[in-house]
Amino acid sequence: MIDVRSFRGLRVAVLGLGKSGLPSARALAASGADVLAWDDSAERRAEATAAGVSPVDLTTADLAGMKTLVLSPGIPSTFPVPHPVVVRARAAGLEIVCDVDLLFRTQGAATYVGITGTNGKSTTTALVGHVLRRAGRPVEVGGNIGTAALSLGPLGTGGTYVVEMSSYQLELTPHARWDVAMLLNVSPDHLDRHGGMDGYIAAKRTIFRDCRTAVVGVDDAISTRIHSALGPAAIAVSGSRRLERGVYAHGGTLWDAREGTPAAIVDLARCLTLPGAHNHQNAAAAAAAALALGVPHAAIAEALVSYPGLAHRQERIAEIDGVLYVNDSKATNADAAARALGCYENIQWIAGGQAKEGGIAALAPYFPRIAHAWLIGEAANDFATTLGSVPHTLAGDLAAAVSGAANAARPGSVVLLSPACASWDQFRSFEHRGETFRKLVAGLSGKEGLAA
Repeated sequence: MIDVRSFRGLRVAVLGLGKSGLPSARALAASGADVLAWDDSAERRAEATAAGVSPVDLTTADLAGMKTLVLSPGIPSTFPVPHPVVVRARAAGLEIVCDVDLLFRTQGAATYVGITGTNGKSTTTALVGHVLRRAGRPVEVGGNIGTAALSLGPLGTGGTYVVEMSSYQLELTPHARWDVAMLLNVSPDHLDRHGGMDGYIAAKRTIFRDCRTAVVGVDDAISTRIHSALGPAAIAVSGSRRLERGVYAHGGTLWDAREGTPAAIVDLARCLTLPGAHNHQNAAAAAAAALALGVPHAAIAEALVSYPGLAHRQERIAEIDGVLYVNDSKATNADAAARALGCYENIQWIAGGQAKEGGIAALAPYFPRIAHAWLIGEAANDFATTLGSVPHTLAGDLAAAVSGAANAARPGSVVLLSPACASWDQFRSFEHRGETFRKLVAGLSGKEGLAA
């Protein structure tokens, strides 16, 4: 736990007592702050009470004398409608920040790598952390992935925080100063929370405010324009094409051409947990960050080859009777699902849930790879319409989808859970969905005897 000593003796409001909010309230209280914490959920309030944090209703509490509201990023601060407590806080003149901002204020001597993008940021964050650890650097990895910022360990000079940043978090970190700031890609997502695409892009771009080194993916048009606006000092990365300057994958090799002359880093065929052009971009981005921090080519190559992969991101669960089962539950939008669909042929595709704007229309170029689609959740009927002549079944739930896909699969097939949807209609989170898939696959012993 981080000692947030700059808040000792101050009254601080914390709204949201989930993944980041409860650790924030506990860290602030342990640091000597007078914490007024609240969550609209009675269940969350009960969990906070059990953890030693007594909730105080911020919708009516006196905010006089406060300067700061620590807001859980999942709670709307502007769009579509700001939370009533946020409205009260703004009227009272409070700054509104998230836990990552408090980390910057407290651990100022450390090095910081911030990673954002519509897709690939979790894999790249974990990959950067792995590369730095293998290079012998003290590292803490967290933020939007895994561990909340104030639950990380303290690091001094020589230590590096590798932090995945959502667009929500970026809007709440005014004190951020990234040593390496990375934008992987931009495609439509969370538009309701940013008032449209322009607001979403603006939120993503804030990662480059006051950064020392910018790393930008140039495999989509929006990010390419952002790279051009940042100027030649920004390191361009690509997972699919040769660049005049930058770090890129081409011809099955990862290259460092930051100075213009390409130098081979690693044969990507050796990086078994990083398949496809999107993962090659992730590898290029991680390499660019490591190079900016002084890690040599050989150490980067060894780390990329030894990277174990990340749960729920094209996670190879099992191979049964020649059929590969892949858990890509983290694919919560069409663009993410496209990255998985592009890696395989003869796919038994499990998709559906709470659809994002645009549905799966953009996936039409990948439909020929789909042998059969097994559709679940709220989006099932709409997805069936979009799929048209692609063979599909309204499976209803994940158990039925896995059973049907396993029965239909033949040696060489891939049963792919890549939902292109949020999970909240049937699961607590994409992790819960992926863990359920893993358990269902573990229960398979071959096709014989499976329910139809």
